[in-house]
Amino acid sequence: MPLDLTEFVAPAHTAVVTCEMQQGVIGDDAPTRELADEVKELGVLEAAVALVRGARATGVRVVHATVALRADRAGLSINNPMMAYVVRNPSQVLEGTPAAEVVPELGPAPEDIMCRRIHGLTPFNGTELDSILRNLGVRTIVPVGVSLNEAVMGLCICAADLGYRIALPTDAVAGIPRAYAQDVLQHTLGYLSNLTTTDKVLAAWNF
Repeated sequence: MPLDLTEFVAPAHTAVVTCEMQQGVIGDDAPTRELADEVKELGVLEAAVALVRGARATGVRVVHATVALRADRAGLSINNPMMAYVVRNPSQVLEGTPAAEVVPELGPAPEDIMCRRIHGLTPFNGTELDSILRNLGVRTIVPVGVSLNEAVMGLCICAADLGYRIALPTDAVAGIPRAYAQDVLQHTLGYLSNLTTTDKVLAAWNF
């Protein structure tokens, strides 16, 4: 039976979750440009902006999942190459600096909810994200952001494990290199989520 996207992303039980859409990840303060340039080239930010605007206009909650690391990196476990890289770049998404802020195109708006973490690779583990979504009555999430290499990947896997339904707009996420990101969408996240597009989600909201 074809998916009824209108029911699947109905505003009463849906939230848009932005993932690491921050100045120090995809914006002007990003320490490396490869991912930020990919986001720009693919129009990922523009798609995410359209989705959060549509969400706010139709009563869908927007939750920003961000990372903001302490200057002393306390709370991190340096147990993998990604964390080792973070330690070598002391200004990366540093707590209290512009690098840790959501890119201004996405707000946050007053009604948005911020869910920050100071450790780990993904938004659910060890954070309030699950409790926030459940207390809002959310059953479906619409993830947007970066990256398909780890944070968005982990977000979707954890969400599926926790019982959430996922509508993943493929034009509002990115990873590097592009061929790998496309393979992840097709061969991994396509099994965990319902792949869709920004336009289809907005149409389901009549926006």
